[in-house]
Amino acid sequence: MNLPHDFEQMMSQQLGKEEYEQLAEALSLPAPTSIRINPKKDFQSSILNLQSSPVPWCEDGFYLKERPSFTLDPLFHAGCYYVQEASSMFLAHVLKEYVHEPVVALDLCAAPGGKTTLALSKLPEGSQLIANEVVRQRANILAENVTKWGNLNCIVTNNEAKDFRTFEGVFDLIICDAPCSGEGMFRKDPASIDEWSMANVKMCQQRQRDIVADIWPTLKEGGLFIYSTCTYNPHEDEENVAWMVEEMGAEELSCRPKAEWGLTETRTHFYPHRHKGEGFFISILRKTSEEGMPVSHRKKDHARILEMAKKKLRVLHAGMEAIHETDKHGRPPHALAMAACLPDKDKRALAAFPTVEVKEDQAIAYLRTEALQLPADTPRGFVLITYKGHPLGFVKNIGNRANNLYPSEWRIRNIREK
Repeated sequence: MNLPHDFEQMMSQQLGKEEYEQLAEALSLPAPTSIRINPKKDFQSSILNLQSSPVPWCEDGFYLKERPSFTLDPLFHAGCYYVQEASSMFLAHVLKEYVHEPVVALDLCAAPGGKTTLALSKLPEGSQLIANEVVRQRANILAENVTKWGNLNCIVTNNEAKDFRTFEGVFDLIICDAPCSGEGMFRKDPASIDEWSMANVKMCQQRQRDIVADIWPTLKEGGLFIYSTCTYNPHEDEENVAWMVEEMGAEELSCRPKAEWGLTETRTHFYPHRHKGEGFFISILRKTSEEGMPVSHRKKDHARILEMAKKKLRVLHAGMEAIHETDKHGRPPHALAMAACLPDKDKRALAAFPTVEVKEDQAIAYLRTEALQLPADTPRGFVLITYKGHPLGFVKNIGNRANNLYPSEWRIRNIREK
């Protein structure tokens, strides 16, 4: 791998020449494959029989010995698991250590949805999450992944950090996986090597500070701010954390890793030559004031947060409301099929639909939005299609054919990885 000269110099100085050579060697090897299962969807799959092994810091995470075709696995589209890089799953440990009461949370730079879906699985019951992405195309992918994950306590928005200024003091928790120079993605995305430069590093550092400065007022006194990047360099990592401590008055907290993980207590770096995963940095900060006010554990008013979002932000997915958003033809929303935890009245509504269980080839055809041949005794009207007991979505049986209602923008277009 032909790494930039400035990167080599910087990392040799940071790690020492001998350890840098170990890093460079690790970057020339294939990246490990890992998935995180959805604890709300009783997931059983042959994928986990490929001599899988657990990710130490995330109980739902698993390394796979080989990479299957996720695109052609219907259970992937059913939201039974998420393909996520293992280092970034460390967020699960941080949330377990620090968040024990329901919170109103913001995942600020959330696409494509790895940390959002992880947070939805790990935050205490009764929490509410806004997942935001500034780039519209990426925000659409985020909304798709959130919908498939099936947790109804999430609103997806498409906004800049400054658009949240009316949310002052609202959030108990902010996750900021800041856009960065992408050094930790060098072996997964070789194009990121060509795009890297010290000038881009400094530009990213300033952009990250602008984002933090814009969103900081929305964090409640005593609230937690989780800052992360997929870089190794100190400019985007340690220097930015020091800036937050100095300029924002933040208190830096320990990540509380287990000794056997080989991680530092604070400002935790993951390196592929030390850990089975990609490059990643994470730091936990608490917003403090002279009074030292703690995070409020008041009852969270989900309806109020949704109403604020609808008035002030561009909402792409409205959480609980999404399961009731029928179109002008009265077709049931796809979010209803994907929902993992429905209120009792909505469980009864979903159970009222006839169900047709399909085999793998039929499931793939459905996900390609092709027509399905239903059993002759299938009732007319809207029918729920399932695979291995997991809903994939709806069709409308009109007798001589079944109109496929799978979202056309999500369809499988070819056999290559999505």
